Amino acid sequence: MAGIEDDDRRQLVRLLRGAYSGELAAAYAYRGHWKSVRRQAERERIRQIEDEEWVHRARVGEMLAALSAAPTKIREARMFVTGRVLGFGCHLIGWFLPMYFAGRLESMNVHEYETAAFHARRLGLAHFATDLEEMARVEGEHEIYFRRTVACHRCLPLMSKLFGWS
Repeated sequence: MAGIEDDDRRQLVRLLRGAYSGELAAAYAYRGHWKSVRRQAERERIRQIEDEEWVHRARVGEMLAALSAAPTKIREARMFVTGRVLGFGCHLIGWFLPMYFAGRLESMNVHEYETAAFHARRLGLAHFATDLEEMARVEGEHEIYFRRTVACHRCLPLMSKLFGWS
C-alpha cells in the first residue's frame, strides 16, 4: 500500500508544481490579454480571470508547502518569461488567437486540477481535493467564457482541426 501512496503523492506534487508555475504564466498572459482587448466587458472579464489565476496560484502554493514540496525554480523562470511574452504578444496577434488559446489552455487546466483532486482524495487529503475541484470548476467557467467568445469566429473550424479544441 505504501507504494501506491508514494505514487499518489509523487503525482500530486508533480501536478501541483505544474499548476503553480502554470498559473504564473497564465496570470501574466491574461494581464497582457485584457489590456489588449477593446471591448470593456471583455477587458473586465479577462481581468477577473487573471485575478482568479493569482488566487489559484496562492492556494496551490499553500498545498505544496503543506506537502513539504517547493516549486521548481527553472520552471518558474520559464513560466514567468512565457507569461510575459504571451501577454505582450496579445497586443500583436489580434483578437482571435489569444481568445482561442486561452480557452484551450483552460480546458487542459480543468483536467489537471481534476486529476490532482483524485490523487489528493486517495491520500486522504479531502480538503485539498475540495479546493482542487473548486479550482477545476472555476477553470471550466473560464473555458466556457472563451469558448462562447470565439464560437462564431470564421477561423474556429480550422483551428479546431489543427489543435483539437472547439
